[in-house]
Amino acid sequence: MDTMLILQPRVENLQISNWQRLGGNISKVLHVLSTFDTQAQKFSRSGEPRWDTVTGNHDRPSWASSVEWAKADVLKPETYKPFLKGASAVVHTMGILLEADYKGVVQGREPIISGLQRAFSSSKLGSQNPLQRREGEKLEPKERDGQLTYELMNRDSAIALAQESSNEHVPTFVYISAAGGAPILPNRYITTKREAETTIASKLPELRSIFVRPGFMFDSSRKLTLPIALGGLIGSEFNTLLGNKLQFLGTMVEKPLKVDIVGDAVVEAMEDESTRGAVGTKQIEVLATKAWRKSML
Repeated sequence: MDTMLILQPRVENLQISNWQRLGGNISKVLHVLSTFDTQAQKFSRSGEPRWDTVTGNHDRPSWASSVEWAKADVLKPETYKPFLKGASAVVHTMGILLEADYKGVVQGREPIISGLQRAFSSSKLGSQNPLQRREGEKLEPKERDGQLTYELMNRDSAIALAQESSNEHVPTFVYISAAGGAPILPNRYITTKREAETTIASKLPELRSIFVRPGFMFDSSRKLTLPIALGGLIGSEFNTLLGNKLQFLGTMVEKPLKVDIVGDAVVEAMEDESTRGAVGTKQIEVLATKAWRKSML
């Protein structure tokens, strides 16, 4: 969940001289980025991951040898701040889908009524105002039990990273957001992402901010994602037939995308100076196609 990736090209003529990525175990995005003739560094609390939990295979992928693994904590900017110097882009992919309350109810560890009341509450605390921190100051969870809330993980960590990036004069900031929420998720899942987008765009205008909004992302190496993706594809087609009258269902009717496609689009967005602001599913596919065509040359 708390990981950072820095990609430093081995060649001088690469358009992007230094890429940095913060975020969760989206290994295929890392795979795509690490194919662009780069030497990469990836940071997490534990260093190199257990590959069976990431790719479904115990064997270390061949591309992992191009990555330097180290430890850092996204809530403690001083652990990653030195690596922002000289970067040309930072990509934040971190976030949580379910908070502990909701997970506890699903897993039978929390009383149903109180757990759901807290999970679906209209608001929770994040950290201190990330824009009013001292430079490098860590984010302090403000919930009484230190819970990792949507406000902290989906919103404040992104704002803090964008601010630290701006302080180090990084020109481009990419935030992997979401196309929408879903009826089974607390509304705060998506509202905190939109709050992060709005704050970064308005308060840090010197950044070329790109907000990538995919629906459900799937990968063939993670078999559990395939039936969910199929359901999303059926839902998106049905929604189209009905003239988008099911948009209130959020990602349940948004076309699912393979993680590689999102990774290709992220790379292309960083290279394309005209790309900024919200990038929805159709534009993600357009960017990924452009990247694919370039790779064929």
